[in-house]
Amino acid sequence: MSRIGKKPITLPKGVEVSIDGNLVTVKGPKGVLSQEIPASISIAQEGDSLNLQRVSDSKQDRAYHGLSRALVANMVEGVSQGFERKLELVGVGYRAQMQGKKLVISIGFSHPVELDPPEGIEFEVPAATKITIKGIDKQMVGNTAAHIRAIRKPEPYKGKGIKYENEVVRRKAGKAGAK
Repeated sequence: MSRIGKKPITLPKGVEVSIDGNLVTVKGPKGVLSQEIPASISIAQEGDSLNLQRVSDSKQDRAYHGLSRALVANMVEGVSQGFERKLELVGVGYRAQMQGKKLVISIGFSHPVELDPPEGIEFEVPAATKITIKGIDKQMVGNTAAHIRAIRKPEPYKGKGIKYENEVVRRKAGKAGAK
């Protein structure tokens, strides 16, 4: 039995769930999210909680059980609280700024990098070297953060680049000095 899959999902106040066959739609104060779950997983709403059950005990269905529960739980958390990822720019002259809704990053290239936010994602720049990505879809927030980080990943010698807030960059020793 999946430990994750058998845990019930509690619904906070203001969150409504509608189940239409395999399509689960979650509506909350921050927005609406929909996810199609596999046919081998049944979902039932009992009061203010959701329970997911699997039809058979095959290996594939056991895997889908935990996955489906995690996806629905992330949708419930997203429409009620939202998700955010924080990035830091490390390096001399590296900075970010907002131009309207567009994020402009100066990261050591000959040109500034301009990024338009995907639908449902907001960028914030609380300081010149910090970027916050906010949204209700956990997967979209993570993918957007990974896309921004991939513009210039932190390098191992000086640690310059774009890194996650709590990421630890493993450092390498440079060239050994001449003896």
